[in-house]
Amino acid sequence: MQANQEVAVLCRSVEKGFGVGDTRVRVLRGVDLEVRSGELLMLVGPSGCGKTTLISIIAGILDADEGECRVFGSDIKSLSTVQKTAFRARNIGFVFQAFNLIPALPIVENTAIPLLLSGMKRAAAIEQAAAMLERVGLGNRTKSLPAQLSGGQQQRVAIARALVTNPRLVVCDEPTSALDHENGLRVMELLRGMAAEEGTTLVVVTHDARIFGHADRIAKVNDGRIVEVVESVSNAA
Repeated sequence: MQANQEVAVLCRSVEKGFGVGDTRVRVLRGVDLEVRSGELLMLVGPSGCGKTTLISIIAGILDADEGECRVFGSDIKSLSTVQKTAFRARNIGFVFQAFNLIPALPIVENTAIPLLLSGMKRAAAIEQAAAMLERVGLGNRTKSLPAQLSGGQQQRVAIARALVTNPRLVVCDEPTSALDHENGLRVMELLRGMAAEEGTTLVVVTHDARIFGHADRIAKVNDGRIVEVVESVSNAA
């Protein structure tokens, strides 16, 4: 890391398990990870190795059982529920593997939800949401309901919703899993462009080898640990 490059995410000895007693499963087993401000870091590894759990802790959705996770210097675990919600609203966008769209709302309103929750006036929120949908290639579908879109289009709405507040950190769980090659590359180019133009930090969980070339670094996860972090995509494939 360059001497003047800040650390956006710092995880030290992070552990997480689910269940109790004999049924308890250790998912994270002492994760150490640094994510540089403004980079696109991909987390890769087999299903069930802890990738989604790790990004959920980074985003403040889950608490670590042990260890520390700091995001822009703040210890997420130490914040109250209200403080976590406010911190996420100010700093973090999350693209879920499930789209989590509200069926009864047009996609422009789905996209505007984070802005409305932050207190932005409705007209301004809708305008900003429409502009973001245009950036992900859905500018002509703003009034459509989620059910009127394909799975790939719904994924792009979910991505637009995560990006609409211009968050400092975007955490993505398989953002291209429902997209064809062309749209997958389009979404990654958008994410990549935000990292370059606006200094957004991106952490992307993926199995999609087609998009590895968009990463600055790739962290390999196995059995609840980061086993390797590589700068070169050719060394990570």
